[in-house]
Amino acid sequence: MNVDLLLRGDIVTLDRDRPRAEVLAVHHGRILAVGDRHEVTGLRADVEIDLGDATVLPGFGDAHNHMAWYGLTLDEIDLLGVDDLERLYALVAERAAAAAPGAMIVGSGYDDNVLGANPDRARLDEAAGGREVWLTHRSGHVCVVNTPLLRRVGLLDGSAHVPEGGVVEVRRGEPTGVLQEQAQNLVVDVVTPYPLDRLTQALARASHVYAAEGLTHVTECGIGAGWLGKSPIELAAYQLASARGELAVRAQVMPCVSALHDIRGHDDDGVEFGLDLGMRTGFGDDRVRLGAVKIWLDGSMLGRTAAVRAPFACRCTGDPPNSGYLQDDPARMRRQMIAAHVGGWQVAAHAIGDAAVDFALDVFAEAQERLPRPEARHRIEHAGLVSDEQIARMAGLGLTPTPQHRFLHDIGDSMAAAVGPDREHLLYRHRSFLDAGIRVPGSSDRPVSAGAPLLGIASMQERLTSAGRLLGSGETVDAETAVRGYTVDTAWIAGDEERRGRLRPGMLADLVVLDRDITTAAPEDTASATVLATLVDGLATHADAALDHLPPFRPVP
Repeated sequence: MNVDLLLRGDIVTLDRDRPRAEVLAVHHGRILAVGDRHEVTGLRADVEIDLGDATVLPGFGDAHNHMAWYGLTLDEIDLLGVDDLERLYALVAERAAAAAPGAMIVGSGYDDNVLGANPDRARLDEAAGGREVWLTHRSGHVCVVNTPLLRRVGLLDGSAHVPEGGVVEVRRGEPTGVLQEQAQNLVVDVVTPYPLDRLTQALARASHVYAAEGLTHVTECGIGAGWLGKSPIELAAYQLASARGELAVRAQVMPCVSALHDIRGHDDDGVEFGLDLGMRTGFGDDRVRLGAVKIWLDGSMLGRTAAVRAPFACRCTGDPPNSGYLQDDPARMRRQMIAAHVGGWQVAAHAIGDAAVDFALDVFAEAQERLPRPEARHRIEHAGLVSDEQIARMAGLGLTPTPQHRFLHDIGDSMAAAVGPDREHLLYRHRSFLDAGIRVPGSSDRPVSAGAPLLGIASMQERLTSAGRLLGSGETVDAETAVRGYTVDTAWIAGDEERRGRLRPGMLADLVVLDRDITTAAPEDTASATVLATLVDGLATHADAALDHLPPFRPVP
């Protein structure tokens, strides 16, 4: 029999029935055979490759990322890692000097915890030379703007209406330019919608970065509306990128809850809230599909806007107590979550602080009482600060957390300072979830944190901050468990466990080829591993020079 592709090497299947193999055959985008050399015989292939010491694994997934946001940041001032405000102002001035007349100066990734303060509005005015400036905090939950943009959105003449769940920072009666949470919509409303072609190009750029890191599937957490939405027709950008052959990963997309609306169907259907035509979780194809509906219950640990039971540790003597806040009227959010559950949606509730997690648990319990759906696979996004009792409730309700363990390295020191030493062991837990019988899918929240799965897998095992501190020594996991989080479990939370996440006959030929076996490697060796190739449907979305003869994934001409 003739097949498309035959790989020989160290095949790590993550299939418990056959954990390892020596040969893998691909035909028409599916895995045809997996086995030892003496088992898989009689096949001729258009392309045959002996990988030597390289290892083949199921392609990596990312259960929580922001692909359009990341793709757009590739054109913006990159402020990640900038640790000096003077350097930040210089970067703004440099971009302003080269920008077209009237262009807004946009940057992303600044961190006041690293800089020591938020950028100063007057200094931004000076650097930009009269242009509007919009800089997004690395958390995504805060931004800073300068005077011309404050004037345009109506915050200087008092004409602006600040949305519920948003805060405009004021000092001596004047806005500082810092906008928290829903207040960012004042800016979003004047810069969106983005053109469809620009969004499509951003997705294509992002997806090719993802492919080079071994990703074959990602979940986009929030499109179509709200301060993360880029356009009310944002889904069309994913469809267009896919149709052009420029989407190098499979994408499951979550509409923001504010993109849904009241629906009047037949009384027997019980559907009162959703998208037009009854579209809901699962609608789409193997390339682009609707996922859960995303609702933000609270804010950010980094920005200290997450809703927590006990106040954040004070930064300075005399600071007033701050316990964060919820993003919207609790009654409205409760109604939306329950209506989405009843309407057949998977629900993804952003809850970082333990007070927000309490709210999510109560509402999910009420929803299941009203209409039992044990198969719903509802999610708590981040679950950044959780107690043992909350973990037990999550297990009982069948809820799945999506914590981002690379946060521990990238922003762990700032998060630990925010909650204080008595609570730092409760940050972004892992082993405790597993011990309670809860799956933990791997995710990054990119661009908030580094998105490469190899880095996330290493952090699951190490739990070290960038300063070398160990956060939650009892929450570490072994190498294979971490790898399963980015493969088996990311497929499961997306409802794809019968199609991807393991290497077995009949499953999609989504593969990653690495220069080493990371299921047995030390964390530092995993973090430094090389992605030699990434394949979706058996076609190479990324390949280094030694494997450039793999069947290529090509854009449509």
